[in-house]
Amino acid sequence: MHILHLTAHLGGGVGKAHAALRSAMPANIHQSYILLEKPLDRRYADEIIVGGGEVIVARDLTDVAERCAVADIVQFEFWNHPKLFECLAWTDFPPMRSVFWSHVSGLFKPVIAPGFLTAADRFVFTTPASLELGEGLAEPQASKLSSIGSGFGFQGRERPFANHPIVYLGTVDFIKMHPDFFDAVDALSHDVEVAIWGSYDADGAVAAKARAMRHPDRIRFMGQTIDPRAALLQSRIFFYPLQPDHYGTAENALIEAMSLGLVPVVLANPAECAIVEHGITGFVGQSIEQCTEILDRLLDAPGEVARIGANAAGMACERFTGERSAKAFVDLWSSLAGQPKHGHRFADITGRTPLDWYLATQFLPGEKIEMADASGKQSKGTLAHFKSAFPDDPCWI
Repeated sequence: MHILHLTAHLGGGVGKAHAALRSAMPANIHQSYILLEKPLDRRYADEIIVGGGEVIVARDLTDVAERCAVADIVQFEFWNHPKLFECLAWTDFPPMRSVFWSHVSGLFKPVIAPGFLTAADRFVFTTPASLELGEGLAEPQASKLSSIGSGFGFQGRERPFANHPIVYLGTVDFIKMHPDFFDAVDALSHDVEVAIWGSYDADGAVAAKARAMRHPDRIRFMGQTIDPRAALLQSRIFFYPLQPDHYGTAENALIEAMSLGLVPVVLANPAECAIVEHGITGFVGQSIEQCTEILDRLLDAPGEVARIGANAAGMACERFTGERSAKAFVDLWSSLAGQPKHGHRFADITGRTPLDWYLATQFLPGEKIEMADASGKQSKGTLAHFKSAFPDDPCWI
């Protein structure tokens, strides 16, 4: 079987996931990856090539269409990237069998336009929490939906130690990190050091919130790490409170921490609740204040930390593996391979202009449109990102 993966790039989480999947694929699965932009970071692309995959940067949309024509299945690595939406809207796709693997949850912004759920031959989420988007769909449309994880734990268990009793690793920005993180640490009855791993702006809002704490000495910004395993193993508790409407799905850092035996403490958001079983493999707080209570109790209970950490490691190393997700994809592709190829008109869902494409990720049909300012920083999927990708398009006038 020849699977063509159509993706904006192979950086970050999507690249990491596919590098792990490629190494677990059986020999009879040939995978090509066509990139819609030149890679800035080739680390995962190179791992995929070493594992037998083929990585190509698309010359243009005609090149994309020609490669789709010869593939058995075309898998769209789906998230709100401007180049992906341009490809969906403007490529003259040949008859094909299509799979979408969504790397955004769709539960909050960026949304997933409902038309994609029914236009694709199979639509796969990276978290089971997103399956609720299919509620109300009639058969056979509902049966097209499934969930296959893209976050994988570390293999081989090691016992963490408490150089820093509590750790956070991930996006150090309030776009994802809960703004009351530092209030929770400030309110602890224990005077402990909390390590924060991830790149951050020393003059930004996160650093300012830390400086304003009553106990700013409790926070240690560690910066970016190229070895998350080593960083996580310095702690026993993984404190990971995220914004209630965050965009994450697979939550790699959470799964990696659990696979190493750290005890996760998270808020009751959909993606985290699909991973952490309260009181068994970690703890789910209903509020920041409850998270503080949980952290204080765990700091006084090393036996409970060891027990829950062992449960977390066992679950993560069983459920969240590249081998398990690779098998799930092979089964899904095999179920689709016998169906006839057919035409797809994604422009009916996306619209035809960059402004249409952006709005398709922000508003569901019938929702009131309130445009955000496009002058802000070009974070992925923002209006500024779409405008920078197509600066001369007349739709901005």
